[in-house]
Amino acid sequence: MMAVACGPAAALAQAPTTVRLEDLTWTELRTLIRAGKTTVIVPVGGVEQSGPDMALGKHDARVRYLAERIARSLGNAIVAPVVSYVPEGTIEPPTGHMAFPGTITIPPEVFRQTLESAAMSFKLHGFRDVVFLGDHGGYQMDLKAVADDLNHHWVKSPARAHFIPQYYRATQTTYVAALRARGYSLAQIGTHAGLADTALTLAIDPQMVRAQRIRTGGRLSLADGVHGDPTGATAALGEIGVNAIIRETTKAIQIAVARP
Repeated sequence: MMAVACGPAAALAQAPTTVRLEDLTWTELRTLIRAGKTTVIVPVGGVEQSGPDMALGKHDARVRYLAERIARSLGNAIVAPVVSYVPEGTIEPPTGHMAFPGTITIPPEVFRQTLESAAMSFKLHGFRDVVFLGDHGGYQMDLKAVADDLNHHWVKSPARAHFIPQYYRATQTTYVAALRARGYSLAQIGTHAGLADTALTLAIDPQMVRAQRIRTGGRLSLADGVHGDPTGATAALGEIGVNAIIRETTKAIQIAVARP
């Protein structure tokens, strides 16, 4: 009798609450897809230098966290593993961030093929909407090209691929405008490892920011891999960006998947 009584409670306790695909068993995932979770978010990060004050995996950590928050807001989405290997420039000669140790690059064509193969895998297993979110500005057009190419091949299928530019665009528009309204200059806000970039990371994973180094290390420049001034960055300022990204991306995905 005790085994019978505990059975339903035990089954309920074991029901998966995660939205991360890699934390599910294949049977749990199959059940979720059949129950209507037919949107899969493909978070794309990257490993690159972000100055001496931020860890190399900043993009991966941010897109993992934000994709999960967005998936929970949507209610019918699963988050795929983060794509860490992305185009970051050439190796010979080193260009872009490849001049700094720790940055990892792959050719754009390899990147696109990886995303296409992953998307086709998701389609095979029952997902109807494959959503690409990119935390890095350098490969945004690659994400669009992959989505366009997949939709060309899937034209007779109910499956669709979606590039959502609002995810990255929010950090360049809404977030910047909010910081400007609080008195910060564009020179402080910066475009890489400055105030905005550092604050956003502090709000998501503060362990990735070397706060002591910011306070005592002196002014940073392009030679350090920094464009902007991270000195005034706080988690509270970063939350402005977090909220803007989640709000604008969730709305954009809802509109995209509702389209015929």
